[in-house]
Amino acid sequence: MSERVMSGSVDGLITLEAADALWADLTADSAVPTASGAFTCSPAHARMGYVLLGGHAVTTVSASGGQWSVLEVEVRRAAAALNSVGMDRRDLVRIGPFRGAPRLECDEETPLRWRQRIAGELQEPGGPGLAARRAAGRPYHLAGIDWRQMLVEQTRDRTQRTWWLPRAVVRLLDAAEHAETQWVQTTRTRQAGAAAAGAPAPRPYNEELRGQLYSVLSRKPGTARKVAGWACAVCRTAPAAVLDHCHEHGYVRAPLCQSCNTQERPDHLYSNDIRVANHYTRLFHTDTDDWLRHWHRCPGCRARTTLPLPHLAAWTAHIACRSLRPTHRAPRGRKPCGVLRVSWTGSQNTPRSCLITVAVDCCPSGEHRVLAQVSYREAAERFRVWLAETAPAVAAAAGPDRLDGLPAQLRPVIADTDGEGLALF
Repeated sequence: MSERVMSGSVDGLITLEAADALWADLTADSAVPTASGAFTCSPAHARMGYVLLGGHAVTTVSASGGQWSVLEVEVRRAAAALNSVGMDRRDLVRIGPFRGAPRLECDEETPLRWRQRIAGELQEPGGPGLAARRAAGRPYHLAGIDWRQMLVEQTRDRTQRTWWLPRAVVRLLDAAEHAETQWVQTTRTRQAGAAAAGAPAPRPYNEELRGQLYSVLSRKPGTARKVAGWACAVCRTAPAAVLDHCHEHGYVRAPLCQSCNTQERPDHLYSNDIRVANHYTRLFHTDTDDWLRHWHRCPGCRARTTLPLPHLAAWTAHIACRSLRPTHRAPRGRKPCGVLRVSWTGSQNTPRSCLITVAVDCCPSGEHRVLAQVSYREAAERFRVWLAETAPAVAAAAGPDRLDGLPAQLRPVIADTDGEGLALF
């Protein structure tokens, strides 16, 4: 390590300039390209009390003389986490542009919002080349990651440009945005506790928004403030931050915290093709009752005794086809082969032609095999049987004969254009 970095250390604290040099030095051989100036160049906000490095929020402190510093050990910890990330530059995720859609109010105190930042820069006249040549002080990194080195631009029909980043980078930036939100929420909680020890805790959600449409609520002023007053309807501990809704029927489910809202999403590939991540073990095993009850807060899903098509596809791959997944020898017995991937043709509106295909990607032996092809109607029937056995209370409240409190006419499937990669759920 350079003398300049080491000499800047006082009781484990180093200056922001030394932290910049340390970050660049530690991550020089990382698979994910990083940028110098992670602490001192926009959009880093050291004076706000933290700086994002990869998926971590590193706390900054004001030392003597008004100089801002950071703990060296935290920089090293964030660098080690980034260095452990593998990246396949061919495994790309589309990040824009997407058609606009109504959004809940943005929180200006969490400034990363990396998708909006990238879209804003790339849509400027001159594109990324001009943005990169702008004067110092313009944002050129996100969470210490030099995203421009990995951006892939594709053109369709010689007119429509689309932008893509490696999946590993998208995951890191999503983790950074989540870490920032958590940091801000924790800080607010501490400040509120210090200012008023008797401040009211978030109130439990008691189905106050049952049967309401997200398209209506999202346009009402003050909705975000109202949502923040509830506790998360799934974990029931963290303050709610978003209003989760069913993208097939348009009905509000419940307010959720950022963690729970992120947890239900799989690794998105395309609009009809997803990877079934390991977190589904919690959704369909240890926390099954909570999540099934939450999904069935949508009147349409509850009346049909099923799940939205992407959820049903993930359930089919993870549960219904579990016995079909091959295994390989491992140091401690056998481990499941590769990564589950599920796709579908058609939609729930045409159940006769809708077909769900479950496959295995990244098999150690190099095979990419199809495990099963299940029709939508068969998958829905298997789910109903499994639901009755696994969560009888949820199953008892579902079905076409349970019409109490349901709207007189279910809404048709709505197009949700809030980002094609995140519009499945």
